[in-house]
Amino acid sequence: MNSLDSQDNRSSLQNLPPDTVLTVVEKALDIRCSNLCRPLNSYINRVFELQSRDGDGLIAKFYRPGRWTRAALQDEHDLLLELAAEEIPVIAPLQLADGSTLGRLGEMYFAVFPKKGGRNFDEYNDEQWLELGRLIGRAHLVGARRPATNRITMSPAQSTRTQIDYILAGNLIPPDLVAPFRAITDQLLGEITPLFEGTEQIRIHGDCHFSNLIYRPGESFYLIDLDDMSMGPPVHDFWMLLPGYASDSLVEIDIFLEGYETFRDFDHRSLRLIEPLRAMRYIHYTAWCAHQVAEDGLSPVAPNFGTPAYWQQEINDLSEQLERIREMAPLSGNML
Repeated sequence: MNSLDSQDNRSSLQNLPPDTVLTVVEKALDIRCSNLCRPLNSYINRVFELQSRDGDGLIAKFYRPGRWTRAALQDEHDLLLELAAEEIPVIAPLQLADGSTLGRLGEMYFAVFPKKGGRNFDEYNDEQWLELGRLIGRAHLVGARRPATNRITMSPAQSTRTQIDYILAGNLIPPDLVAPFRAITDQLLGEITPLFEGTEQIRIHGDCHFSNLIYRPGESFYLIDLDDMSMGPPVHDFWMLLPGYASDSLVEIDIFLEGYETFRDFDHRSLRLIEPLRAMRYIHYTAWCAHQVAEDGLSPVAPNFGTPAYWQQEINDLSEQLERIREMAPLSGNML
């Protein structure tokens, strides 16, 4: 998430009838489309499947107003275009008739992508772990070339502190649970922040889990959906793919890094960040739910979000994860 400003974006985002979508995309690409305009699932944006008169499949993405600045969206597109130029399998935005990749409709930005189907895997064999390591290693070579100046930096003291402050300012937590939530998050940040000192920060995917990787038969895995692209430690782009906690995934880590280091060196000391990053992910998801509620109250969030039971479970999960981080500390040397 790149903006913590709450605003009512309901009318513009929801008021996108098919004729508007088709007209906007036709004008932006200077083409004619068929009548196909199929809404696709998206938690944040409005996404539509279209088809040109020539039969080419298109995906039009209208970004939620207020969530990203134009500069932040451009950082994402620039990385995608750089990756595509190096023949790294991503789905880059199409160039519009004006030479840009970002169009605008009122307060909304939009982009159009070529449609590429594929399937997800939620478990990988050894050869696929090697392939994923090579893919992400190549992507990180490009990501390390220059910073993304308009994206968040993923660290406890920056992104996570901001998310905690946003949650606390939103008056979403029952009064009797505010102090326990504040206490566990302060304690967590106090213990994990020093672990990030001196850690390499590069442009990363930022949300690299199995749903954001598709496999195309006869080709390879593709990295998709870079909405959460950020500056962060390289290790963040693969820990969510692991089948379990770091201590239970040493074989997968080893095979992945074998593939990764075919193209790029990896700082093995950063493996100690996996469980801290998991705790940060818990907070990230809670802040994401809070954003959805604050912005329009319509987007899907956790079923019981905002209830006392939800916040008590969040506090319990963070407490358990802090204990896991402490237990992992003496073991992390065996992972290096």
